[in-house]
Amino acid sequence: MHRDSSPGDDDAGRGGVDAVLFDFHGTLAQLEPLTRSVSLAAESCGRRLNPLAVTALADAIGAQGWLGSGMEPRVRPDFADAWADRDLDEEAHREAFTALAAQAHGVFEGLAEALYDRMASPEGWVAFADTIGTLVSLKAQGYPIALVSNIGFDARPILRRLGIDRFIDEWVLSYEVGYCKPDEKIFYAACHALDVEPSRVLMVGDTMADAGAARIGARCYLVPHAEAGRMVGLDAVLRLVRTGC
Repeated sequence: MHRDSSPGDDDAGRGGVDAVLFDFHGTLAQLEPLTRSVSLAAESCGRRLNPLAVTALADAIGAQGWLGSGMEPRVRPDFADAWADRDLDEEAHREAFTALAAQAHGVFEGLAEALYDRMASPEGWVAFADTIGTLVSLKAQGYPIALVSNIGFDARPILRRLGIDRFIDEWVLSYEVGYCKPDEKIFYAACHALDVEPSRVLMVGDTMADAGAARIGARCYLVPHAEAGRMVGLDAVLRLVRTGC
């Protein structure tokens, strides 16, 4: 339901915010530890690795900029086109990330593909410790929520397994809508889906691409990088929607 931007909304304690947009990866959930992904991916290839070998491989793959590593991706010319389109096309997404992993030292045949399958699997993700509590509070207070994600595959099964999907009113996934953050159009699409004015929205993310929502007049809040299962600072969202600052 649309809420107009009359002063009465602020007097009611909404602080000028009528809806919240959330990024997915790095904001609501994180990939499981890379050592676990590598170990399980290797097992699916018929290779049982000792802990030292798992750690060495995980470090090598993380250094390439694997998702969740916090490192800058090392994109080579042979898969640069796929990388550029990774969040707009499912095949490009798979090609980009398997090529990224495959270039790491020690990666054997089949491991990069198995690692990608683990990334796309609902079992490969962990919600941050403050995710569910924050979403429960927002919904209890009547805030509509949209997920706005740069992603090249369907995040719904992952969020369903994590118990997050029930809080999402609208899904705005880049590969489905055809544009990526920080493009203004993806944020406008989310506001339109929720029927709220951009100036009455809070965008919560973890990168400067998420902060692109400021271009349409939305408020923005970026959480810091955090490991899977830890607190990521989402409790601040509840204060921000109340105060509007």
